[in-house]
Amino acid sequence: MGSNNLTGDISMLNFSRLGQLSKLDFRKNKFFGILPRSLYSCKSLKAVRMSYNDLEFQIQPEIVSLKSLSFLSLGYNTRLTKVKEAMKILMGCKRLVVLSLASSFVGEELPADLGTVGFDGFQNLRVLDLSSCNLTGHIPLWLSKLKQLEILDMSLNRFTGSIPSWMATLPRLYSISMESNLLSGELPKELWTLPMLVSEQTAAKVAHNSLELPIFYPIVNHTIPLQYNYLLYFPSVIYLNDNSLSGNIPSEIGQLQLLQPLDLSANKFSGHIPDQISNLKRMEELDLSMSHFSGEIPASFASLISYQGSMSRTIISKAQYHQALSSKVSMPLFFRGIRNFAVLHFQMSVTQ
Repeated sequence: MGSNNLTGDISMLNFSRLGQLSKLDFRKNKFFGILPRSLYSCKSLKAVRMSYNDLEFQIQPEIVSLKSLSFLSLGYNTRLTKVKEAMKILMGCKRLVVLSLASSFVGEELPADLGTVGFDGFQNLRVLDLSSCNLTGHIPLWLSKLKQLEILDMSLNRFTGSIPSWMATLPRLYSISMESNLLSGELPKELWTLPMLVSEQTAAKVAHNSLELPIFYPIVNHTIPLQYNYLLYFPSVIYLNDNSLSGNIPSEIGQLQLLQPLDLSANKFSGHIPDQISNLKRMEELDLSMSHFSGEIPASFASLISYQGSMSRTIISKAQYHQALSSKVSMPLFFRGIRNFAVLHFQMSVTQ
């Protein structure tokens, strides 16, 4: 029943006779009010999606009675409040695989501690979406306990502090979106050793069953979000753009053989662009614009861009190159033969 412009007070609905209901999808409607408690009588529910409505509620403890619940999407209900209480309750939903709370809990502080000692919540969680919430605080330590996590989206918030090195200890993590925050400091070298981005053998061992409901994710150059029924097809990404990250990009970046989009733009990185980026043969999009790199663009990029035609978007723009770069830096000759991608743009990369 998603995307139908249905309207009304959802609290007036009675679910008490729907004991066999397994999936409820009210995405993109105009429901308002609070979730009826009768919903928690539907003990067969595996998936609930109420995103993009105008609901006003707090997550109730009764939700843990839905023992089969593996998919929960409540995002884009901006009047959903009390994130700390919500996360502590949702920890009790032991089978959760997908949890999307995007654009909710607006302006609140994400709890740093959910009882890290003896923490056993979210042990089956594979997708966590807390994007566009304007949340504050640091990247919390309890995330380090989510050993099944594959996709983490914390973009468009106000998180501060540095990116923790423990992120590399998440054995199944391959999609990191933390763009548009207030993160600072240097990138930990451990970040470039994520097992799922380094080893094709490791990635192949991960089982990807179908999701109870598809997830939708916006991809560059697509006007509408793409639909994913299997996590297997979700792109391997690192988005860290629009922060205040600094330091050099370490040579270890060349280990991420399975990485596709990489966006480090609009930060405070300095030093040379490492040659090792040319080792990333799966790379489809690369954005290093609006930083403080020095030196020349590595000639080894020629092999990256021409490799099987996979590079479709590299942010470097010949039109703005001579304005943005030092006059001492010339355009590498290999750019003349590029035919496989649409955008080449290093705008406002200050080189010396």
